[in-house]
Amino acid sequence: MKTTAFYPLFLDLTGKLCVVIGGGAVASRKVRALLAAGASVKLIGPAVTKGIARLAAEGKIGLALREYRRGDLKGTALVFAAAGKEEVTRQVKAEAQRRGVPMNAADAPNLCDFLVPSTIRKGPITIAISTSGVLPMLSKKLRQEIARSLTADHAACARRVGAFRRHLLKHIESAGERRRIMARVSRANLHDLARMSLAEMKRRFLP
Repeated sequence: MKTTAFYPLFLDLTGKLCVVIGGGAVASRKVRALLAAGASVKLIGPAVTKGIARLAAEGKIGLALREYRRGDLKGTALVFAAAGKEEVTRQVKAEAQRRGVPMNAADAPNLCDFLVPSTIRKGPITIAISTSGVLPMLSKKLRQEIARSLTADHAACARRVGAFRRHLLKHIESAGERRRIMARVSRANLHDLARMSLAEMKRRFLP
């Protein structure tokens, strides 16, 4: 079987409607991940977990306690099919395809338009790992190995150097000069960068 060459990218889902079809543990994980990304979430399913019901009661998600119906994907940016029923998944896929909405099906990788990678988050750093659906357990193993090497210094460095880079973008017009300055930053010690203030970075790296 040919392995699909997926294109890796990160999506900004802030305020965008994402629909989850289902109501079990898998659907619950999808809902929480979407909320963490700032999406507007609606779940459709005849029965849901206590956690999903609580999120709906708190007004954090929209909830329709019923089976999926044709037309439920109108205005949707992404859809996750996690009902565990092949017939429902194929119906969702047909509508998603018709509307041009990317779909992920938890139990049917052959129907997926995208895969959800195994992720590591440390502050502003997000690392995504995928084996293109061939061997998910290897993705998990790689995530655990990489997570052990990612320290608080990496996250602090990303935040502090990120603030310095924003300063450069605002105050230095020349792209070539910005690249030269950032090249000097990249050669500095990670531990030192993680503890530098913006003022200290300006003194050390600006001409």
